[in-house]
Amino acid sequence: MKTGKKFDLDVMSTDEMWQLHIEIGRLLSVRLISEKRELEKRLARLRRESEMPHLEAALVGQNPPRERRKYPRVLPKYQNPNEPSETWSGRGKQPRWLTAALKTGHTIEEFIISNLGAEKNKTRQRAKEMS
Repeated sequence: MKTGKKFDLDVMSTDEMWQLHIEIGRLLSVRLISEKRELEKRLARLRRESEMPHLEAALVGQNPPRERRKYPRVLPKYQNPNEPSETWSGRGKQPRWLTAALKTGHTIEEFIISNLGAEKNKTRQRAKEMS
C-alpha cells in the first residue's frame, strides 16, 4: 500500500525523521497485532479440524481408538538362586542373570521355581472365589 509520499531523507530534519520513525513503529505494531490475530484464528481452526475425525467417527458409528486391554498378572516361573528377588515369568526378553547363567552351561530347567504348581492353584482358586 503506497500513500504516494516520497521522502527525501537527505533534506529532512532530525525531528521530521524522528516523527517518521514513530509513525512507522506505530503502523508496524498495528499490522503485527492484526497478523498475529489472524494466525491465532487459523491455528484454532486447524485444531478444531484435527479433532473432527474422532467426532466424525463417533457420529458415523465407528468406535474411537480403544484403550489397551488389561492383561492378568503373570506369576514368575524362574528364579535366580543367587539373588531370590530376581525372577522372570518366561515372557519377554530373558533377564541378564539368566542369559549369563545359560552361557556358562546351566540349563533353564535349573531355574524353575519348585512350588510353581501350588502358586497357580492358589491363584485360580482366588479367581474363582472373586467370580
